[in-house]
Amino acid sequence: MSEVFGVEQERDWNELEDAEFAAIVRDWVSENYPPELRFPSRRLFWAEQGEWVKNLARKGWIAPGWPREFGGMGLSPVKQVLFAEQLERQGVARFQDHGITQVGPVIQRFGTAEQHRRWLPPILAAEDIWAQGYSEPEAGSDLASLRTRARRDGDEYVVDGQKIWTTLAHDATHIYFLVRTDPDAPKPQAGISFLLSPIDAPGITVRPIRDISGHEELCEVFFDSVRVPVENRVGAENQGWTVAKSLLGHERINVGSPKQPGYALEMVAAVARERGLLEDPIFRDRLAQLQLDVADLGAAYTRYIAQLARGEEIGPDVSMLKIWATETVAAIADLIIEAGGAAGGIAGEVAIGSGELDLLGALYKARPAMIYAGSNEIQRNIIATAVLGLPRA
Repeated sequence: MSEVFGVEQERDWNELEDAEFAAIVRDWVSENYPPELRFPSRRLFWAEQGEWVKNLARKGWIAPGWPREFGGMGLSPVKQVLFAEQLERQGVARFQDHGITQVGPVIQRFGTAEQHRRWLPPILAAEDIWAQGYSEPEAGSDLASLRTRARRDGDEYVVDGQKIWTTLAHDATHIYFLVRTDPDAPKPQAGISFLLSPIDAPGITVRPIRDISGHEELCEVFFDSVRVPVENRVGAENQGWTVAKSLLGHERINVGSPKQPGYALEMVAAVARERGLLEDPIFRDRLAQLQLDVADLGAAYTRYIAQLARGEEIGPDVSMLKIWATETVAAIADLIIEAGGAAGGIAGEVAIGSGELDLLGALYKARPAMIYAGSNEIQRNIIATAVLGLPRA
């Protein structure tokens, strides 16, 4: 099956000792990852890193967590963490990975055999780049209140509505999105379906949004009588909420990865070294506490990766991982700014010792992270009601 869906793996990576596997990944990335792309202060666009991603795809390393029968590396949970650590340590930028981390696994689980054959190979080849159409102007954390509608017309849906905060939609070739197919359903979640579409389909308009840092990572997407074939629906009609919840579980695991906090810790250490703060016992104590928080996050992250590897459904307790990761990186971002002293409030790269660093970059990433994939306030409500069984207020 791997010949159909992706590149045949050189070997069973799980048979290697951890140290040997980590060394193989480290050496290959060191040799192949462009030095000028290391440790970027913002999300990179496809034009900047597309060749690297295609190189990763040709190597067969683009989908470390996918099963080998679907063209992935089939790594065990421990090997997946080791793989991510090696990329993190060398400053490898995150690419537009929604196809790998979100919609790909959802298609594997809920899609038909034909959908597997149609949609998975282009993801593995880095040909189809996906964006997520979930949030709307009045449906963010309360996603089930979405208003984008899809009216059935023969073998097609006609879609009208709007999505917002769509990450790198202007850099994507395709979009997966939620629509309301039954506006009269007794419960909001009961009337939702999950659709796939090329992002250049007639009637789709993408408009970038400039953020506080001056970058255009996010977009709003408009649907004006967009025709989507019924065969592009994943799962049953009006049952898309089940698919959506599964995808959100994957997204919260991804947001809960220790990669971003780990990168932010490297930034703290770099600033502290340049400003002589590592000699201050109080600062060292604060840094050590955050390092322990990231280490504990890594252990929890491995547990959830293991659940996925066993084919288990991710439960509502994954909200804990999302809260932990995003609030930890926010605390690290605050320490970076404090460590920068007078330079901590200056936008863009500033001179720190012998180098230049963007001290506000981590802050710009940390604050919205506590909102997207379901705000942390909503996540606490989920834990209270669905995990602890507490009554609703």
